[in-house]
Amino acid sequence: MGSTVLSLRIDGELLERLRRHAARRGMTVQDYVVRTLVRDDFDERFHAAVDETEKFYGAEPRHADPADRVT
Repeated sequence: MGSTVLSLRIDGELLERLRRHAARRGMTVQDYVVRTLVRDDFDERFHAAVDETEKFYGAEPRHADPADRVT
């Protein structure tokens, strides 16, 4: 799988927060942002799979609750 460039315009305060979060993990801002996006995408797909499984077995599907989010 190849890679593609994504350019974002963000304010300085947000960039500084991203830099601090990335630095705490020993990562670049780019790696931190990509990892966060991948993790969020996984969380969404995981919750959708759980809902589908519950529907299949006849259980009432639970709706995504931000408090359930894995971080």
